[in-house]
Amino acid sequence: MSEGWADAALALRLLALDPAGLGGLHLRARAGPVRQAFEDALAIVPLPLRRLHPGMGADALDGGLDVAATLAERRPVRRDGCLAAPALLLLPMAERAAPLLASRLARALDTRRGAALILLDEGAEDETAQSGLVDRLAFTIDLHAVRWQDVAPVAAVPDPPTAEPAMPPEACRAMGLAAATFGIASPRGPLFALRAARAHALLHGRAEVRDEDLAVAARLVLAPRATLRPVSETPPSEPEARPEQGPERSADTDGTALPDRLVAAIRAALPPGALPQADRHAAPGKGASSGSGARMPGQRRGRPLPARAGRAGDGRIDLFATLTAAAPWQALRRRGMAPDDRVLIRPEDLRQRRHEDRADRLLVFVVDASGSAAVARLAEAKGAVVSLLAEAYAHRDQVALVSFRGAGAELLLPPTRALVRAKRQLAALPGGGGTPLASGLRAALEVAAAGRRRGMDPTLVLLTDGRANVGLDGTGGRGAAMADAEAMARQARDAAPAGLVIDTAPRATPETERLAGLMGARRLALPRARADAIGAAIAASRAG
Repeated sequence: MSEGWADAALALRLLALDPAGLGGLHLRARAGPVRQAFEDALAIVPLPLRRLHPGMGADALDGGLDVAATLAERRPVRRDGCLAAPALLLLPMAERAAPLLASRLARALDTRRGAALILLDEGAEDETAQSGLVDRLAFTIDLHAVRWQDVAPVAAVPDPPTAEPAMPPEACRAMGLAAATFGIASPRGPLFALRAARAHALLHGRAEVRDEDLAVAARLVLAPRATLRPVSETPPSEPEARPEQGPERSADTDGTALPDRLVAAIRAALPPGALPQADRHAAPGKGASSGSGARMPGQRRGRPLPARAGRAGDGRIDLFATLTAAAPWQALRRRGMAPDDRVLIRPEDLRQRRHEDRADRLLVFVVDASGSAAVARLAEAKGAVVSLLAEAYAHRDQVALVSFRGAGAELLLPPTRALVRAKRQLAALPGGGGTPLASGLRAALEVAAAGRRRGMDPTLVLLTDGRANVGLDGTGGRGAAMADAEAMARQARDAAPAGLVIDTAPRATPETERLAGLMGARRLALPRARADAIGAAIAASRAG
């Protein structure tokens, strides 16, 4: 049995002992025999299984009016929802769950209705279930690397005793220190870990939670939540006052403090290089991806939204929502009328369909190929752009490439997803000549405006040293050229407010800092302009 499957089986057995207290499990796995084996093992959880849909609405969860029964019996008839009784809720395609569904499930977990939740997540690294929902589940398990040959049956759990195992007094403090060491801000992490440790002790028939129970719980619960790796390989624990009576539990026979052992258990579960060091603090949950495009309302495609009141002719009518709004009033509206089977619908009953779509992302690279950029720096800029092009291609973003040198700018690559063509155009980019920065920005704004008219969400990535010396009219002169560049930068703030300025000068220049301020963009120096740094900067600028 592989370690990944063993962890999944152990987490499931712990969940079976305390489903309401542990909340549930977030499973990252592709559809296939391995995930199906895990779904079959859910039978050990002592709750009825109910399968959800990522697009289901509030009526299916919380209950509501049964339209068919109401119309048949001519009186309001309500039906129960999936959350009416304790159950094990199974949500496939959790990465596509509507925000309304996620909020309802989160509320059900918070109010402890007896429900436990299993999220089946098939998304890529940047596409996963909503973090607020995942935070309410004790376990996150990844089965992508597990082979079918490694799958083994999951043993049933024994009937737990009536008395819960005793928790050592220093366990709460040790678990909190371990969570803080790995940058876990949510208090649910250590609280879930303590409940998992108690369930692990129950699983082994112990009357008291031991250090090995705490270590297993820290590895299963806290390791997937870690956002940074401690700077020191052996972080010291804070000194703890020793009581005058009783044996010490904060130190083992080898003298290692309990917080240190928990930290070691979490560190052992982290793959090398998976997290930044503590002194290079990164925002949790932010990847190198530049993220999804902006939300756009729609009536025909995208993620379904709750219907809203509307008028005939304004959009597509949601027939079910309209009947639901009209059904409670049928008895009142039919007073004094001959009985028949017609449904009386009034204008205030009409409901419109709504959807939410995502715009395509468009990254417009504006590359300074002038003589002031220097050959070596231009090569570094090309390398940074090539790295980010690969990231954009992986996340299905569209990219465009504008270069400026000499007397003007040139659109080398219109918006496309063709990675090979983009690399070919970039490799053939010559260098030398003046710096018509304003012309480059104007050409980029034209590309961004055309993309926005096609429903795309543009972002400008400008690579320059900021030393403009050619104006919009093609004449030289640093003062006039900088004035034109600053005017175009102000226009860029309105046309593509989220952007990035990468300073290609050997040393940081005030010109690029001023340009970034006028554009409302973030500024990044080229020595730090790796693909992951650029992607994180773009994501941060868009989030801000």
